[in-house]
Amino acid sequence: MTIAISQTDRLGANPFVVEGPIVSGSGIPGPNFSLGAVAGGDRESEWVYCQLVLASQTTLQPGQWFQWTRDYVASLLTTAAAVVGNRCGVFAGASQAPTQSGGPAQAISLAAGTYYVWLQRNGQAPALVTTATAALVVAETTATAGLATAPASPTATTKAIQGVNFAAANQTFTATTVNGSAVLTSLGSVSPAGGPFIGAAISGTGIPGSTTISGITYTPSGTVQSITMSANATANGTAITVTATGVLEATLMRPFLSKVN
Repeated sequence: MTIAISQTDRLGANPFVVEGPIVSGSGIPGPNFSLGAVAGGDRESEWVYCQLVLASQTTLQPGQWFQWTRDYVASLLTTAAAVVGNRCGVFAGASQAPTQSGGPAQAISLAAGTYYVWLQRNGQAPALVTTATAALVVAETTATAGLATAPASPTATTKAIQGVNFAAANQTFTATTVNGSAVLTSLGSVSPAGGPFIGAAISGTGIPGSTTISGITYTPSGTVQSITMSANATANGTAITVTATGVLEATLMRPFLSKVN
């Protein structure tokens, strides 16, 4: 399976970019669509247009979970802030290659201010998850903003996220490492739509513990050229197997916060 990469039914909408910050008198227009507007695309995807007000500098990355109110005001999802009955979905904007979507290829650092974002509520998407249990159609909130988990059994006091499924607990691919370099090359079993994704934790021979994917470089045609790690490799390796966790492909089925576990 692969994640959604294109929007096809709403003229001018680009669900892979963030609009803003919107400041009165700045000349930057916004909102550009009615709040709650829906755009559709490939792989059964649906995005909802929401307002996002940030009180401080915030980093957005593909797969972060958001909830939104009936007025379509979005906020990063946490157990403490989650409201049963709210709809929820993921931010997928930073997951796309610039040649495919016009959007950024890395995580985005946003200053405090008012923004407008398209949040994905249906179809295939990258999603932040600490534990992914296959064959479930429910996940739950965590104390970490934007991070969900899908354990085999519910965790008391968390909020249930109904309508999401993870096909696997991890993703594997092959790569070449160079001792002292943070760049993975000669990649196998990777693609812009199939992952791995920005922010994923990775492990393998010559890769230090707690390493994550901090950047992805694309060719002019939009294929994945290399992956940048958050730490340098400690050994040379060819066609090593790399395991990615933490940001995985999810099937979204219009998820919502259904109850307190």
